[in-house]
Amino acid sequence: MTDRITLTGLRARGRHGVLAAERELGQEFSADVVLHLDTRAAAAGDDLSLTVNYAEVAREVVDVLAGPPVDLVETVAATIAERVLAHPRVLAVDVTVHKPQAPVPVPFADVTVHVHRRADDGDGARDVVLALGGNLGDVRATLAAALTQLAQHPRVTVAAVSPLLRSEALTLPGAGPQPDYLNAVAVLRTDLPPRELLALCQGVELGHGRVREERWGARPLDLDLVAAGALTWQDADLTLPHPRAHERAFVLAPWARVQPEAVLPGHGPVAELAAGLGPVDWVAEDWWEA
Repeated sequence: MTDRITLTGLRARGRHGVLAAERELGQEFSADVVLHLDTRAAAAGDDLSLTVNYAEVAREVVDVLAGPPVDLVETVAATIAERVLAHPRVLAVDVTVHKPQAPVPVPFADVTVHVHRRADDGDGARDVVLALGGNLGDVRATLAAALTQLAQHPRVTVAAVSPLLRSEALTLPGAGPQPDYLNAVAVLRTDLPPRELLALCQGVELGHGRVREERWGARPLDLDLVAAGALTWQDADLTLPHPRAHERAFVLAPWARVQPEAVLPGHGPVAELAAGLGPVDWVAEDWWEA
């Protein structure tokens, strides 16, 4: 579920329409816009930078209504939606454009065109880098089962899977020792928005007994979204790219194996970053079958 910010009755005089008189005389248009986003981080920090400035959105909508004329109200609505989705925190938008003075030859109250667009509609499917790990139980079997579950989702394809490696557990200062981890990276091809994919992964973790009680505690399964191309994302539950990926050989080395030319936004080529962190302990090549 997402939160919403609604702007109602934004108005401007425009010259949109297919008739010459509409272009010459103009008429009043109005728009209602609903922004779908996650406002929890903004509310927790009382921070405008973590939400959307609706005054800016309002100005942009009016600019479109009053801007260069087009033939169709559908084009006006789609243009508004595109402008709104350029704000990185907007997950989806509903736009209703009203044309109450449309040249309709019978009595009527209004003509409206409504469009709904999601932030991922324009890009379609994208590659998402997923880090997998675990250090409790039969980890190899658990990682394989988790990938199989993700691959069964109708909007997820497992495009590539790295070899398995063994890594020393990261623990908090003063914490007791833990078993070593098995780790891998998979590239998922999906059109799911980041938060929906995160929810899917957390559901898979839960099904394999993951309990989020201790930070960096031992666990049967850990699924982390690492990167989604050049997409940047930050809210209370998810940051993309992963803020510590550049420090972790157990993420970078397997990622470089499946995407040798990959770049971690803000840090550089993944293969170079991995090489700078030294060798890793590879333990299995072909460990998962689609």
